[in-house]
Amino acid sequence: MIPTPSTGPEDVCMILNDRLSENFPAPVYLETWKKGILANRIKQLNTLLGECSLCPRACGVDRLHGRAGSNQAGVCGAGKFPQVASYGPHFGEEQPLVGRNGSGTIFFAHCNLLCAFCQNYDISHLAQGTKSSISQLAETMLEVQAMGCHNLNLVTPTHFVPQIVEALNIAIQNGFRLPLVYNCGGYENVEVIQMLEGIVDIYMPDLKFMDRERSQRYLAAEDYPEVVRRVIREMQRQVGELMITEQGLAYHGLLVRYLVMPQTSEEELESIFRFLADEISGETYINIMSQYRPLFKARKFPEIDRPTSSEEYTNARQIARSMGLRRGFN
Repeated sequence: MIPTPSTGPEDVCMILNDRLSENFPAPVYLETWKKGILANRIKQLNTLLGECSLCPRACGVDRLHGRAGSNQAGVCGAGKFPQVASYGPHFGEEQPLVGRNGSGTIFFAHCNLLCAFCQNYDISHLAQGTKSSISQLAETMLEVQAMGCHNLNLVTPTHFVPQIVEALNIAIQNGFRLPLVYNCGGYENVEVIQMLEGIVDIYMPDLKFMDRERSQRYLAAEDYPEVVRRVIREMQRQVGELMITEQGLAYHGLLVRYLVMPQTSEEELESIFRFLADEISGETYINIMSQYRPLFKARKFPEIDRPTSSEEYTNARQIARSMGLRRGFN
């Protein structure tokens, strides 16, 4: 159990600022915490758990009293307490997050999106993970920092946002100061993302589809294209383009991921990259990924029952370049 320190906001911020590199600005949540805004956000977020509306599914279940996997859990399957599947340095993330010491990932069990082709289905669908109290989650944050990681990378955090922010509040008071990365599937409640303003340093959403039929077929979320557009616009409004230090480490901004899948039409690719270039920013940092493999339930869908070809991947990159995008994949 982490003891609550007797030091006040000014004392903690002074200690943290002494530890920060002059080339690595302080995380945005420090000022939010210092002003007392963080405590208010925790109260606001916790009210959403009683009739859960943390994501666009808006299941309305009582997460404050429900157990994970019970009939009181929603589509995501999560209950009151966060479940951590694993944590520690990760070297497979984008280079501006990895640096020399790795991105400090915390992988959360369960998921609100539940893609049929999920690459982490054992965590997201099968919910392999250990239930954690708020104070234990705060300890995990501090442990990741002690490992020397460059940031705290929250992987699939959507369904545990209130618990994460409450744990962050405790961790800050005990010396936590890593940039916070919100690593999500893009299917978010925009109002919740608005509550995270001044808390999250780096947003890293997936942009999976712009086609409603494919979204329904593989995600059971026909509204995904409309939702993810609103979400990425709001993320961009808050943090802007990805900012990187002279040492090559990201500390603030938006980083978008796009996984190239088999049989994606040029029309959809153009729609995805045009949206980023025209409605977000021509300087959007986007990781165009090629590692799709037909895992979990993908075998049930013949059109995606194979890896992405090198030609499909090259074509996606060429279309992105034709839209004026450059950052992240050159």
